[in-house]
Parts: sequence; structure tokens; C-alpha cells
Amino acid sequence: TQVQSESGGGSVEPGGSLRLACIVSGYTHCLGWFRHCTGEAYQGVAGINTRTWTTYYSDCVKGRFTITRDDAKNTLYLQLNSLTTEDTAMYYCATGTGVGGRCPPLEPAEFGYWGQGTQVTVSS
Repeated sequence: TQVQSESGGGSVEPGGSLRLACIVSGYTHCLGWFRHCTGEAYQGVAGINTRTWTTYYSDCVKGRFTITRDDAKNTLYLQLNSLTTEDTAMYYCATGTGVGGRCPPLEPAEFGYWGQGTQVTVSS
């Protein structure tokens, strides 16, 4: 399993949008996006079960962010819309272990392969 560096981060004003991407190959059953601020715990943002194509999101981003997977390109995306300053963080893509066709909770300890992260900064 390989997780290549995330891309698409940058600096935007509140209300703006970004599209993050990373290339994940090998074990790709359960994929997710996490974010981290200095001094705080890693937060699960969005996940996707690529066997059932079920998606799930944290409450604070639901309705604003969308996770998708392009199997032909081995690429995982996260579309971030209506960004606020509270979304500022380092964002990581990761892959976890599926059991019986189901994916684990969107917790960092359940996802073993991580990318290097891409910085998202939202400010006015």
C-alpha cells in the first residue's frame, strides 16, 4: 500500500473552496481524510467505503465537504466548500482496514497508511 503526498491545499478567504487530492494504491477498501491543528488531536473529517461506496462525515463539515474516489486514477479527493477559519489545519489522506465489508470508525488509530499532509489556511 502506498499513499502519495496530498495536493490542493492553499490559502483562501472565508467562503472559498479547495479540492484536495492524493493517490492511494494497494489496500484501498477504507479511505479517509483527517485534519490536525498544532496541540490538538487528529480529527476525522470524511471517509469512504470503496466496496459499498458509503460515505460518512464529521458533523462540523457535513453539507460542506465531499469525499470521492476515482478508481481509474487511484485518486482520493476531498472537495471543501464554504470554508471558514475553523477549517484551517493540516489535512491528511489515509487508508484503513476493512472487516467483513465494513470500515472502522474514522479514528486515526484505525488507519495505518498516511500521506504527508497538505496545509489549508482560511483567513480574511
